[in-house]
Amino acid sequence: MNAQDSIKPKFEKEGELTKAVFYHDNAEIAQTGYFKNEKRHGNWISYHPSGKKSAMGTYKSGLKTGQWFFWSENDLIEVIYKENKIINVLRWNNSEKKLIAKNN
Repeated sequence: MNAQDSIKPKFEKEGELTKAVFYHDNAEIAQTGYFKNEKRHGNWISYHPSGKKSAMGTYKSGLKTGQWFFWSENDLIEVIYKENKIINVLRWNNSEKKLIAKNN
């Protein structure tokens, strides 16, 4: 596939929000979420090209807010945002099933 063959994002109006779906070049969903007043707003989910979830969190008027989760092969990273600023980071290791880091 070349750039001209890539799948265009889909946008669908839902009340005052616009639902967006973006795709990887392999046709798997890359991101889903909502826009309000042309800014990301509400829940957003990102996916790896394999289809596995890579990130999930909430935007408020274009800024990351609250609890976000980022997945890698062996770890889950939980990041707490307030108005796009990182407040706290927790890293969980799937193989050990325990908290392995905390940043304040």
